[in-house]
Amino acid sequence: MPSFDIVNQVDFQEVDNAINNTRQDVTRRYDFRGAHTEITLDKQAKSIHLLTGDEMKMESLRDMLVENFAKRKVSGKNLSFGPVEATSKGQVKRDVAVSEGIEKEVAKKIVKLIKDLKLKVQPAIQDNQVRVTGKKIDDLQAIISMLKEADLPVPLQYVNMK
Repeated sequence: MPSFDIVNQVDFQEVDNAINNTRQDVTRRYDFRGAHTEITLDKQAKSIHLLTGDEMKMESLRDMLVENFAKRKVSGKNLSFGPVEATSKGQVKRDVAVSEGIEKEVAKKIVKLIKDLKLKVQPAIQDNQVRVTGKKIDDLQAIISMLKEADLPVPLQYVNMK
């Protein structure tokens, strides 16, 4: 029986490339001259740590990061920005979490959207992905096109079409 998986995956090589591009942009910008700015990626914790001079620079850094993620085809929906915190040296820092996988609430919403189409398919939640099986490939393709148009809080990829 034909099936496919709905997942939310992030290519961390592209995340690393986007961060390197942001570092280069910081060195080229006049408003960051003389300000100590750090951007570090922790691949194990799936987080990015930002450190810069003040809140205005932090917002510029955030905009540059999101822009470079978009250029590298990594969705900005995968980034969740933490609060801006002051450091003891008069600078500000912020942690950014890079999220992967589909949360249970979002997975339930996806299953509900699929069932509302009333097609002969079976959606099933498996860990942090949703597997859809059906008899007709046309039904599966209709589900993919419907989910591409749906406004969901996570970017979706469709893999393992069998």
